[in-house]
Amino acid sequence: MGSWAAPRPYIALEFSAGGGKLRVRVLERPGLWLEKPELDRLVEEVRTVVRSLRVGDLSYGILTGEKRHLDRLILTLIEDRKTGAPVAFNAMFALDCTLRGSPVDVIHLGLTAVDPRFRSRGVAWILTGFTTFLLFVKNGLRPYWISNVSQVPAAIGMVAEAAANVYPSPDPAARRSFDHVVLAREIMGRHRDAFGVGEDAVFDTERFVILNAYTGGSDHLKKRWEDAPRHRDERFNELCRKALDYERGDDFLQLGQVNLFTLWRYLAHSLPREAWAVALSRFAFVLANTLVLPVLRWLTPAVPMGDLRPAKRRG
Repeated sequence: MGSWAAPRPYIALEFSAGGGKLRVRVLERPGLWLEKPELDRLVEEVRTVVRSLRVGDLSYGILTGEKRHLDRLILTLIEDRKTGAPVAFNAMFALDCTLRGSPVDVIHLGLTAVDPRFRSRGVAWILTGFTTFLLFVKNGLRPYWISNVSQVPAAIGMVAEAAANVYPSPDPAARRSFDHVVLAREIMGRHRDAFGVGEDAVFDTERFVILNAYTGGSDHLKKRWEDAPRHRDERFNELCRKALDYERGDDFLQLGQVNLFTLWRYLAHSLPREAWAVALSRFAFVLANTLVLPVLRWLTPAVPMGDLRPAKRRG
Protein backbone atom coordinates (compact mmCIF):
# COMPACT_ATOMS: atom_id res chain seq x y z
CA MET A 1 0.00 0.00 0.00
CA GLY A 2 2.94 2.31 -0.44
CA SER A 3 2.92 5.26 1.94
CA TRP A 4 -0.21 3.85 3.58
CA ALA A 5 1.57 0.76 4.88
CA ALA A 6 1.70 1.07 8.66
CA PRO A 7 4.35 -0.49 10.87
CA ARG A 8 3.16 -3.18 13.23
CA PRO A 9 1.08 -3.19 15.32
CA TYR A 10 -1.13 -0.59 13.61
CA ILE A 11 -3.90 -1.31 11.09
CA ALA A 12 -3.62 0.04 7.54
CA LEU A 13 -6.10 -1.62 5.17
CA GLU A 14 -7.37 -0.72 1.72
CA PHE A 15 -10.17 -2.49 -0.15
CA SER A 16 -13.00 -1.93 -2.63
CA ALA A 17 -16.70 -1.62 -1.86
CA GLY A 18 -19.89 -0.60 -3.63
CA GLY A 19 -19.31 -2.93 -6.55
CA GLY A 20 -15.74 -1.73 -6.96
CA LYS A 21 -16.77 1.92 -7.29
CA LEU A 22 -15.57 2.93 -3.83
CA ARG A 23 -12.18 2.71 -2.15
CA VAL A 24 -12.08 2.19 1.62
CA ARG A 25 -9.08 2.92 3.81
CA VAL A 26 -8.81 2.06 7.49
CA LEU A 27 -5.91 3.77 9.26
CA GLU A 28 -5.06 3.27 12.92
CA ARG A 29 -3.18 6.08 14.71
CA PRO A 30 -1.82 7.61 11.46
CA GLY A 31 -0.21 10.47 13.37
CA LEU A 32 2.36 8.02 14.71
CA TRP A 33 3.57 6.74 11.32
CA LEU A 34 2.35 8.80 8.35
CA GLU A 35 4.41 11.70 7.00
CA LYS A 36 3.03 15.22 7.49
CA PRO A 37 1.99 15.79 3.82
CA GLU A 38 -0.14 12.62 3.96
CA LEU A 39 -1.63 13.64 7.29
CA ASP A 40 -2.51 17.08 5.92
CA ARG A 41 -4.20 15.44 2.94
CA LEU A 42 -6.24 13.18 5.23
CA VAL A 43 -7.44 16.13 7.28
CA GLU A 44 -8.41 18.07 4.15
CA GLU A 45 -10.36 15.08 2.77
CA VAL A 46 -12.30 14.81 6.04
CA ARG A 47 -13.03 18.55 5.96
CA THR A 48 -14.27 18.17 2.37
CA VAL A 49 -16.86 15.61 3.44
CA VAL A 50 -17.98 17.82 6.35
CA ARG A 51 -18.39 20.81 4.01
CA SER A 52 -20.73 18.73 1.84
CA LEU A 53 -23.12 18.52 4.81
CA ARG A 54 -23.45 22.33 5.06
CA VAL A 55 -23.66 22.20 8.85
CA GLY A 56 -21.31 25.13 9.50
CA ASP A 57 -17.80 25.13 10.91
CA LEU A 58 -16.71 22.30 13.18
CA SER A 59 -13.42 22.62 15.03
CA TYR A 60 -12.69 19.58 17.17
CA GLY A 61 -10.97 16.22 16.90
CA ILE A 62 -9.48 15.39 13.51
CA LEU A 63 -10.92 18.60 12.04
CA THR A 64 -8.36 20.65 13.98
CA GLY A 65 -5.51 18.86 12.22
CA GLU A 66 -3.58 18.72 15.49
CA LYS A 67 -1.12 15.85 15.79
CA ARG A 68 -2.27 14.92 19.30
CA HIS A 69 -5.64 13.99 17.78
CA LEU A 70 -4.10 12.22 14.79
CA ASP A 71 -1.94 10.14 17.13
CA ARG A 72 -5.02 8.50 18.66
CA LEU A 73 -7.26 8.59 15.57
CA ILE A 74 -8.76 5.48 13.96
CA LEU A 75 -10.02 6.69 10.60
CA THR A 76 -12.24 4.95 8.07
CA LEU A 77 -12.21 6.96 4.84
CA ILE A 78 -14.25 6.18 1.72
CA GLU A 79 -13.42 7.67 -1.69
CA ASP A 80 -15.09 7.58 -5.09
CA ARG A 81 -12.72 5.57 -7.29
CA LYS A 82 -13.79 7.40 -10.44
CA THR A 83 -13.05 10.92 -9.20
CA GLY A 84 -10.81 10.24 -6.20
CA ALA A 85 -13.05 12.51 -4.12
CA PRO A 86 -13.71 11.66 -0.44
CA VAL A 87 -17.35 10.83 0.14
CA ALA A 88 -17.61 9.49 3.72
CA PHE A 89 -15.62 8.93 6.88
CA ASN A 90 -15.80 7.80 10.46
CA ALA A 91 -13.28 9.23 12.92
CA MET A 92 -12.88 7.16 16.09
CA PHE A 93 -10.44 7.92 18.88
CA ALA A 94 -8.55 5.68 21.30
CA LEU A 95 -9.00 7.38 24.69
CA ASP A 96 -6.38 6.26 27.18
CA CYS A 97 -7.97 5.61 30.57
CA THR A 98 -7.29 3.65 33.75
CA LEU A 99 -9.71 1.05 35.09
CA ARG A 100 -9.14 -0.97 38.26
CA GLY A 101 -5.50 0.07 38.31
CA SER A 102 -4.73 -0.97 34.72
CA PRO A 103 -4.43 1.10 31.53
CA VAL A 104 -7.29 0.61 29.07
CA ASP A 105 -8.21 2.22 25.76
CA VAL A 106 -11.84 3.25 25.32
CA ILE A 107 -12.68 3.51 21.63
CA HIS A 108 -14.79 6.63 21.15
CA LEU A 109 -17.09 6.15 18.15
CA GLY A 110 -16.62 9.77 17.13
CA LEU A 111 -17.90 11.68 14.12
CA THR A 112 -19.45 9.98 11.08
CA ALA A 113 -20.24 11.93 7.92
CA VAL A 114 -21.49 10.89 4.47
CA ASP A 115 -21.77 13.15 1.43
CA PRO A 116 -25.55 13.37 0.79
CA ARG A 117 -25.04 12.12 -2.79
CA PHE A 118 -23.66 8.81 -1.48
CA ARG A 119 -26.07 7.97 1.33
CA SER A 120 -27.76 5.23 -0.70
CA ARG A 121 -24.54 3.59 -1.91
CA GLY A 122 -24.36 0.93 0.80
CA VAL A 123 -21.60 2.41 2.96
CA ALA A 124 -23.40 2.19 6.32
CA TRP A 125 -22.07 -1.31 7.13
CA ILE A 126 -18.52 0.01 6.80
CA LEU A 127 -18.86 3.22 8.77
CA THR A 128 -21.06 2.01 11.61
CA GLY A 129 -19.56 -1.38 12.43
CA PHE A 130 -16.73 -2.70 10.31
CA THR A 131 -13.83 -0.83 11.93
CA THR A 132 -15.18 -1.42 15.43
CA PHE A 133 -15.09 -5.17 14.90
CA LEU A 134 -11.80 -5.02 13.01
CA LEU A 135 -10.34 -3.65 16.25
CA PHE A 136 -12.01 -6.47 18.17
CA VAL A 137 -10.31 -9.04 15.94
CA LYS A 138 -6.98 -7.24 16.35
CA ASN A 139 -7.50 -7.31 20.12
CA GLY A 140 -7.47 -11.10 20.00
CA LEU A 141 -11.26 -11.36 20.33
CA ARG A 142 -11.04 -9.87 23.82
CA PRO A 143 -13.82 -7.46 24.90
CA TYR A 144 -13.07 -3.75 24.94
CA TRP A 145 -14.94 -0.58 25.91
CA ILE A 146 -16.54 1.91 23.53
CA SER A 147 -18.06 5.34 24.14
CA ASN A 148 -20.59 7.46 22.26
CA VAL A 149 -21.69 11.07 22.75
CA SER A 150 -24.93 12.08 21.04
CA GLN A 151 -28.37 13.62 21.38
CA VAL A 152 -29.75 11.81 18.30
CA PRO A 153 -32.21 9.01 19.20
CA ALA A 154 -31.25 7.01 16.10
CA ALA A 155 -27.56 7.03 17.14
CA ILE A 156 -28.32 6.28 20.79
CA GLY A 157 -30.44 3.32 19.73
CA MET A 158 -27.90 2.03 17.24
CA VAL A 159 -25.17 1.84 19.90
CA ALA A 160 -27.50 0.29 22.48
CA GLU A 161 -28.54 -2.41 20.01
CA ALA A 162 -25.07 -3.10 18.59
CA ALA A 163 -22.95 -3.18 21.75
CA ALA A 164 -23.13 -5.07 25.05
CA ASN A 165 -23.45 -3.79 28.62
CA VAL A 166 -24.56 -0.35 27.38
CA TYR A 167 -25.55 2.49 29.68
CA PRO A 168 -27.64 4.63 29.33
CA SER A 169 -30.27 2.50 27.62
CA PRO A 170 -34.04 2.05 28.00
CA ASP A 171 -33.45 -1.69 28.45
CA PRO A 172 -34.67 -2.62 31.96
CA ALA A 173 -31.55 -4.76 32.38
CA ALA A 174 -29.19 -1.82 31.77
CA ARG A 175 -27.15 -0.97 34.86
CA ARG A 176 -24.75 1.84 35.70
CA SER A 177 -21.86 -0.18 37.07
CA PHE A 178 -18.76 0.95 38.92
CA ASP A 179 -16.75 0.53 35.72
CA HIS A 180 -19.19 2.72 33.78
CA VAL A 181 -18.88 5.52 36.34
CA VAL A 182 -15.08 5.38 36.57
CA LEU A 183 -14.60 5.45 32.81
CA ALA A 184 -17.21 8.18 32.28
CA ARG A 185 -15.58 10.44 34.86
CA GLU A 186 -12.14 9.88 33.36
CA ILE A 187 -13.37 10.55 29.82
CA MET A 188 -15.10 13.76 30.90
CA GLY A 189 -12.08 14.81 32.93
CA ARG A 190 -9.41 14.21 30.29
CA HIS A 191 -10.86 13.69 26.82
CA ARG A 192 -13.60 16.26 26.16
CA ASP A 193 -11.69 17.65 23.20
CA ALA A 194 -12.12 14.36 21.31
CA PHE A 195 -15.86 14.97 20.95
CA GLY A 196 -16.11 18.76 21.04
CA VAL A 197 -17.47 19.35 24.55
CA GLY A 198 -16.29 22.52 26.31
CA GLU A 199 -14.90 22.76 29.82
CA ASP A 200 -18.01 24.64 30.98
CA ALA A 201 -20.26 21.63 30.28
CA VAL A 202 -21.49 19.81 33.41
CA PHE A 203 -21.67 16.03 33.58
CA ASP A 204 -24.57 14.43 35.45
CA THR A 205 -23.09 11.15 36.72
CA GLU A 206 -26.50 9.80 37.75
CA ARG A 207 -28.06 9.99 34.28
CA PHE A 208 -24.87 10.13 32.17
CA VAL A 209 -26.06 13.38 30.61
CA ILE A 210 -23.70 16.17 29.51
CA LEU A 211 -25.45 19.50 30.11
CA ASN A 212 -24.74 22.32 27.62
CA ALA A 213 -22.50 20.05 25.54
CA TYR A 214 -22.17 22.12 22.35
CA THR A 215 -19.55 24.68 23.34
CA GLY A 216 -16.25 23.00 22.45
CA GLY A 217 -16.09 23.07 18.64
CA SER A 218 -19.14 20.92 17.88
CA ASP A 219 -21.56 23.86 18.18
CA HIS A 220 -23.11 23.47 14.73
CA LEU A 221 -24.12 19.85 15.40
CA LYS A 222 -26.65 20.93 18.01
CA LYS A 223 -30.18 19.96 16.98
CA ARG A 224 -33.72 20.83 17.91
CA TRP A 225 -35.84 17.93 19.13
CA GLU A 226 -37.97 18.29 15.99
CA ASP A 227 -34.91 17.79 13.77
CA ALA A 228 -33.21 14.92 15.61
CA PRO A 229 -33.48 11.68 13.56
CA ARG A 230 -35.71 9.16 15.32
CA HIS A 231 -35.11 5.49 16.00
CA ARG A 232 -37.59 2.85 14.84
CA ASP A 233 -37.93 1.69 18.47
CA GLU A 234 -39.95 4.36 20.27
CA ARG A 235 -38.23 3.59 23.58
CA PHE A 236 -35.07 5.36 22.44
CA ASN A 237 -37.02 8.39 21.26
CA GLU A 238 -38.73 8.64 24.65
CA LEU A 239 -35.45 8.21 26.52
CA CYS A 240 -33.92 11.19 24.70
CA ARG A 241 -37.05 13.35 24.83
CA LYS A 242 -37.43 12.97 28.58
CA ALA A 243 -33.77 13.11 29.65
CA LEU A 244 -32.24 15.73 27.31
CA ASP A 245 -32.85 19.47 27.10
CA TYR A 246 -32.50 20.18 23.38
CA GLU A 247 -32.84 23.92 23.77
CA ARG A 248 -29.84 23.98 26.12
CA GLY A 249 -27.97 21.35 24.07
CA ASP A 250 -27.58 18.19 26.15
CA ASP A 251 -25.95 14.92 25.13
CA PHE A 252 -25.86 11.39 26.47
CA LEU A 253 -22.48 9.82 27.18
CA GLN A 254 -22.98 6.13 26.44
CA LEU A 255 -20.54 3.42 27.46
CA GLY A 256 -20.65 -0.21 26.37
CA GLN A 257 -18.51 -3.13 25.27
CA VAL A 258 -17.68 -4.97 22.08
CA ASN A 259 -17.45 -8.73 22.60
CA LEU A 260 -17.83 -12.01 20.73
CA PHE A 261 -21.63 -11.87 20.90
CA THR A 262 -21.77 -8.38 19.40
CA LEU A 263 -19.43 -9.50 16.61
CA TRP A 264 -21.77 -12.35 15.75
CA ARG A 265 -24.78 -10.02 15.85
CA TYR A 266 -23.03 -7.63 13.47
CA LEU A 267 -22.17 -10.43 11.04
CA ALA A 268 -25.65 -11.93 11.18
CA HIS A 269 -27.81 -8.80 11.09
CA SER A 270 -25.85 -5.71 9.98
CA LEU A 271 -23.39 -6.95 7.38
CA PRO A 272 -24.86 -7.26 3.85
CA ARG A 273 -24.47 -10.71 2.35
CA GLU A 274 -22.53 -9.32 -0.60
CA ALA A 275 -19.99 -7.84 1.83
CA TRP A 276 -19.25 -11.05 3.74
CA ALA A 277 -16.30 -12.06 1.58
CA VAL A 278 -14.61 -8.67 1.92
CA ALA A 279 -15.25 -8.36 5.65
CA LEU A 280 -14.19 -11.89 6.57
CA SER A 281 -11.03 -11.67 4.45
CA ARG A 282 -10.05 -8.43 6.21
CA PHE A 283 -10.84 -9.89 9.62
CA ALA A 284 -8.67 -12.90 8.77
CA PHE A 285 -5.84 -10.66 7.56
CA VAL A 286 -5.79 -8.67 10.79
CA LEU A 287 -6.10 -11.82 12.91
CA ALA A 288 -3.16 -13.38 11.09
CA ASN A 289 -1.00 -10.29 11.59
CA THR A 290 -1.79 -9.95 15.27
CA LEU A 291 -1.99 -13.59 16.41
CA VAL A 292 -0.82 -16.16 13.89
CA LEU A 293 2.34 -14.52 12.55
CA PRO A 294 3.81 -13.78 16.01
CA VAL A 295 3.28 -17.44 16.99
CA LEU A 296 4.95 -18.67 13.81
CA ARG A 297 7.82 -16.27 14.40
CA TRP A 298 8.27 -17.57 17.94
CA LEU A 299 8.34 -21.15 16.66
CA THR A 300 11.16 -20.34 14.22
CA PRO A 301 14.35 -20.82 16.30
CA ALA A 302 16.62 -19.21 13.72
CA VAL A 303 14.87 -15.83 14.02
CA PRO A 304 16.27 -13.58 16.79
CA MET A 305 13.75 -11.83 19.08
CA GLY A 306 15.78 -9.29 21.02
CA ASP A 307 16.36 -10.14 24.68
CA LEU A 308 13.88 -13.02 24.51
CA ARG A 309 15.98 -14.93 21.98
CA PRO A 310 19.35 -13.47 20.94
CA ALA A 311 20.78 -14.28 17.53
CA LYS A 312 22.95 -17.36 17.46
CA ARG A 313 26.60 -16.85 16.69
CA ARG A 314 27.78 -18.48 13.51
CA GLY A 315 30.67 -20.90 13.68
